Amino acid sequence: MKLLKFLIIAVLFIGCNSKKSKHKIVGNNTVEVEKPQLNLEQANRLLQLPLHCVNVEYPNKLNQTIGSGEDLKSPKELHPTFYGCFDWHSSVHGHWSLVSLLKNFPEVKEAAKAKEILLASISKENILQEVAYFDGKYNKSYERTYGWAWLLKLAEELHTWDDSSAKQLEENLQPLTDLIVRKYLEFLPKLNYPIRVGEHTNTAFGLTFAWDYANTVKNNELLELINKRAKDFFMDDENCPISWEPSGFDFLSACLQEAAIMKRVLPKNEFKKWISDFLPQLNDKNFTLAVGEVSDRSDGKLVHLDGVNFSRAWCLNTISKDLPEYNHLKNTANQHINYSLPNVVGDSYEGGHWLGSFAIYALNSMGND
Repeated sequence: MKLLKFLIIAVLFIGCNSKKSKHKIVGNNTVEVEKPQLNLEQANRLLQLPLHCVNVEYPNKLNQTIGSGEDLKSPKELHPTFYGCFDWHSSVHGHWSLVSLLKNFPEVKEAAKAKEILLASISKENILQEVAYFDGKYNKSYERTYGWAWLLKLAEELHTWDDSSAKQLEENLQPLTDLIVRKYLEFLPKLNYPIRVGEHTNTAFGLTFAWDYANTVKNNELLELINKRAKDFFMDDENCPISWEPSGFDFLSACLQEAAIMKRVLPKNEFKKWISDFLPQLNDKNFTLAVGEVSDRSDGKLVHLDGVNFSRAWCLNTISKDLPEYNHLKNTANQHINYSLPNVVGDSYEGGHWLGSFAIYALNSMGND
């Protein structure tokens, strides 16, 4: 009996010490958590999600407006490139996931298979048919602006990938990339009010990825328009009610996503003044933000909250980048990633068809410090 008690105490002691190796108190009860990493092992795991998604046609949510019986076609007929992963935008960022992982980890186990899928999917013929779909009478606002943003993020990733196949893929995608750029240029001047929600139509998110693309490829017309419209929409905002977040189905933080675009468009000193007015609580070194808790990962809407954890993380890392006074936000970002990351691989298709992209982007935002 004494031996049993001794073993129980020993196990508890070891368990406590192992936890302390990952967490430590760094100030007024603020717990520093282990920094997540995107390494080769993690990349091999995450690669499985788009590999088993981009060519899976069903189940599928088309989000389609039917003009006539001629529009009743299979997802693959309508979208020969982006038909998998349940819906168009998830397929786009599934392709982005493949490119991002291949670009950063060319030695992943199934690199050849991933490249083969990309080259077959993003062909000239397929992309021209994708362009034709947007030219349809009822499709002018299709995927505005969430899908548009991810398409430009895919184009940016191809543009910055130093690989023999990347140039061909970028050229094949270019007609659709150009169309999406034109759509941004046409739409943004007409948008009188920003959309401040935690889902697809969030204006700040749509501006953020488009800004990244325009900045990378030096598209000054698009870049200047986004800079102007972001300031029009958000420059006078104060005291964002982040305590109201998240709503039940959010996968974006309206407050933090707005801060992420303003970090891009404002000079450093102007941003520091703006963020102090917009989210003054971030100045507190003991700032905390509870993770979005998921009650049922087989529910396609409830699992959105894993997404909000990843997107909050990349926004917090964006805010803190090159601003040492906000370094404490990185710990909160780590907490959010660590909560949701273990559940991404091996999860149900409701989350697996899109959450891998969010996890990869959040991990990419960690930086090297």
